[in-house]
Amino acid sequence: MNIIVCMKQTFDTEERIVLENGKIKEDGVKFVINPYDEYAVEEAIRLKEQHGGQVTVITLGPSRAEEALRTALAMGADEGVIIDDPSLFGDEYTAARVLAAAVQKFPYDIILCGNQAVDDGSGQVAVRLAELLGIPHIGTITKLEVAGGKVTAHRDAEGDVEVVEGTLPVLVTAQQGLNEPRYPSLIGIRKANKKSLTRFTAADLGVDAGAVRARTEIVETFLPQPKTGGRILEGDLADQVKELVRALRTEEKVL
Repeated sequence: MNIIVCMKQTFDTEERIVLENGKIKEDGVKFVINPYDEYAVEEAIRLKEQHGGQVTVITLGPSRAEEALRTALAMGADEGVIIDDPSLFGDEYTAARVLAAAVQKFPYDIILCGNQAVDDGSGQVAVRLAELLGIPHIGTITKLEVAGGKVTAHRDAEGDVEVVEGTLPVLVTAQQGLNEPRYPSLIGIRKANKKSLTRFTAADLGVDAGAVRARTEIVETFLPQPKTGGRILEGDLADQVKELVRALRTEEKVL
């Protein structure tokens, strides 16, 4: 079975976000595999252990993303691919178009992605990728079974469970609860550090950077306002309701 995982490197969720000149400061920050993508890597390795085959992990990002790729290799993936070309960095539209070009360089039966990235939370790239490849997509899966060219997936459906069946090739996105990602072994880490990575540029992929440029623009990045203490409304119930409506309308401006 040929398995592809599309992975993103993100901030460690424990890191403190610091803004400098309107941009997120990356100096000294720890980067990790996007947690949802880590579930996808683990599930891909489990599928390989069950059915045999090859796990290829693809990432689009700067050279620092190599560390995340090598972590995936240390977990048990077979091949790492990095698209380290600044002309191909953009938004979700860009990422999906570039990943589609990269994925088509390899044979695949199933593609696994994280449900979303913890840094932007858009949840768009995987859906766009499936559409571009012309294959079915099953999102937010918490259980996956593959047999006889078919897949059965349990997916998180707003607190309930939906069971979906499909045929290969298919793209699925991993939700928390799908599995418990393994820790890379020391031997795995040593082997991963010796493996060479496949590198793609726009020319290698035959992608026109201008044609896949971002369709959206970040206008402003800012931190949320510090939380303040709550207010206790006093008086009888009717007075409390009047004061609440007044505050929501004139102070919070949500009515």
